[in-house]
Amino acid sequence: MTALTSQDLIGVIGAGAMGSGIVQVALNAGHHVVLFDAAPAAVERGIASIDATYRKLLDKGKIDSATHIDRMARLQAGSTLADLAGAALVIEAIVENIDIKAKVLAEVEALVGIDTIIATNTSSLSVTALAARLQRPGQVAGLHFFNPAPVLPLVEIVKGKATSQCVADTLFDTALAWKKIPVRCASTPGFIVNRVARPFYGEALRLLGDRAADVATIDAILRDCGGFKMGAFELMDLIGHDVNYAVTKSVYDAMYQDPRYKPSLLQKELVDAGWLGKKSGNGFYAYGADAAKPAVTLAPAAPRPANIVVEGTLGVTAPLLELARAEGLAVRHYPAAGPALWHIDGVTLALSDGRSAMQADLAAVFDLAVDYTTAGSIAVAISDLAPAGTQATVCGFFQALGKQVIVIDDVPGLVVMRTVAMLANEAADVVQQGIANAADCDLAMVNGVNYPRGPLAWADAIGPAFVHSVLAHLAAGYGEDRYRSAPLLARRALTGQSFHAVAP
Repeated sequence: MTALTSQDLIGVIGAGAMGSGIVQVALNAGHHVVLFDAAPAAVERGIASIDATYRKLLDKGKIDSATHIDRMARLQAGSTLADLAGAALVIEAIVENIDIKAKVLAEVEALVGIDTIIATNTSSLSVTALAARLQRPGQVAGLHFFNPAPVLPLVEIVKGKATSQCVADTLFDTALAWKKIPVRCASTPGFIVNRVARPFYGEALRLLGDRAADVATIDAILRDCGGFKMGAFELMDLIGHDVNYAVTKSVYDAMYQDPRYKPSLLQKELVDAGWLGKKSGNGFYAYGADAAKPAVTLAPAAPRPANIVVEGTLGVTAPLLELARAEGLAVRHYPAAGPALWHIDGVTLALSDGRSAMQADLAAVFDLAVDYTTAGSIAVAISDLAPAGTQATVCGFFQALGKQVIVIDDVPGLVVMRTVAMLANEAADVVQQGIANAADCDLAMVNGVNYPRGPLAWADAIGPAFVHSVLAHLAAGYGEDRYRSAPLLARRALTGQSFHAVAP
């Protein structure tokens, strides 16, 4: 173990919400901590906030009085940067401006020992570029916590081009000792989480722009069918559109305008209007005292089907067959090569493969679910060329399985399938480029943004070849490079190898 010990002093620069949260993490691990901010009043507010947090934990019985007193006794207010001189680790959590960060850290570097690790909590700036402005770039690394730092378990350990392996290992082991879940990654725009997460927002915005469904409906599908804790629009409103749009634009520009990261004019319009989400009272949703959340339109009750025939390989849709039989529906399954076709009272439908129902020459398609057994709802799309009564037949089938049915426009890939395919593709690109390994990509997305499943584990469950075909169909349908498959995903599709069983 190369972790810092509780005897090592920790310095934190920046007394805002993130800096104060990091202080708590270090105090909880037994360290003495010095908190500094250029504004003395901010330090006072930060310490008061930390004390208030501990008092709440005390009132709830989660810590005792002795623990509260001990932790606060180990916290010192720094009046100048010189108070950080004895620190073994200095963590910077100030404004996201590389010039300001570099100026402050250069001053710190001149004060601390040559073995002191200087870490930045930046979420979007290049650790390599920041370190290059200091005299000892090998001692500089990213230590990216997620807000609120005492609660969210993930920490990204970001290795710049010059960061020494010893420094990266020390931060990794220290994060483990602090009871966090660390993941390693190279310095790249967005690191793991903010890069891989872009399609979660981008595809929802694209679907809204294509008028596939309204905001509340897309969010409901992502939650109830996809298993995400929040829908994309709810989450953007919570983060703040100024912040979320800025991160998207930053990654887009840093990636030389790669269309995969293209910002949305719909979100820009909200930012221009000052509709920043929950903090401003308006975003995709209204948050006034009298504001009511829009209701999602569910399909009306329809008759149970009488005859079901399934041809092909069930794959991730296998639970639907089990549910149908458990509900006493008459089902015959004929295994065969290729994805399953479901014939419901003469109506043919299938899991979305990235084509609309009309493009696939089907009456209807249905969306991916994180778990068809427990999913509360299923999204379906009906072809414009489908015969009359198709919607009732399709809805009656899923309703017989105990699911609510949400009907959206017949758009390629529906909601969950195209979102998951794009998330997996982005994660595959991160692995392909050696930025992080597959295990860390999945750990990061599950523990950093609370995804129901790691994108690459999800791709393994669906099958890399199927994910690749979804993207190929989206690319053909839209005629855009945005949906190109990462080389590693294309290779896995050809070999049939999983992401977690085989190294790139």
